[in-house]
Amino acid sequence: MSRIGNNPIAIPEGVTVEIKENVISVKGKLGELTQEFSDVAVKVEDGQAWVTRPSDSKEHKAKHGLYRSLITNMVEGVSKGWTKELELVGVGYRASNQGQKLDLALGFSHNIIFDLAPEVKVETISEKGKNPIVKLTSHDKQLVGHIAAKIRSFRRPEPYKGKGIKFVGEILRRKAGKSA
Repeated sequence: MSRIGNNPIAIPEGVTVEIKENVISVKGKLGELTQEFSDVAVKVEDGQAWVTRPSDSKEHKAKHGLYRSLITNMVEGVSKGWTKELELVGVGYRASNQGQKLDLALGFSHNIIFDLAPEVKVETISEKGKNPIVKLTSHDKQLVGHIAAKIRSFRRPEPYKGKGIKFVGEILRRKAGKSA
């Protein structure tokens, strides 16, 4: 029995959910998202959405919880939005943005200029004495996570000093140096 899949999805005010054949579309104040689904049934009634599966086969059980989570993330995204924050740890590491272009100085010979998707809003925060922070915001959770992972891949945190790009609140596993 899927514990996640059996829970109803609460649909807040201002959010509309439409189902046409095997495509669900969710509209809200922040935007619109669509998702194809298969092997499950989705119904909307009384401000709640329910995901049900036709049988207890392994494949149906797996997709039951998956599509319920995806629909929940879509509903929350169009109503509240999703945010990821990245912290640049290292001497001379800087971040700035001009519109949808993110300019990163990460200790390479040239700055990295990264073009972001139009659905994602970027904000850079630089305070004296603190590490620069890149804040990504969008209604699409998958897109924000993908872009944050791509930015992090430019300079992954290393285990000795912790230099690199890390998520805010991420705990890094540190190693002792040669002398230890």
